[in-house]
Amino acid sequence: MALTKSSTIDKIEVMEHGQVQVRTKTVIKEDNVEISSAFVRHSLEPQVKTEGSWGNTDISGEDARVQAICNATWTDSVKSAYRTLADSWT
Repeated sequence: MALTKSSTIDKIEVMEHGQVQVRTKTVIKEDNVEISSAFVRHSLEPQVKTEGSWGNTDISGEDARVQAICNATWTDSVKSAYRTLADSWT
């Protein structure tokens, strides 16, 4: 009986205001047959506010495909619109 565990990013979505949502699927297999799976999501915002000022979101630890989508999506106008929207929430 050989158990294996693997994780794969299986979905990357761009949301309405530029947020990027990433879904990771974790699969456990026994003798190469899937016996369990689970999903975890996390989201990335185009800009982050730290100590009162806006800055770029650090995506250096993300998968290369996620980084490529963020870099293509997060134009200056998307970042500006997101800042305006987020400031209206406070």
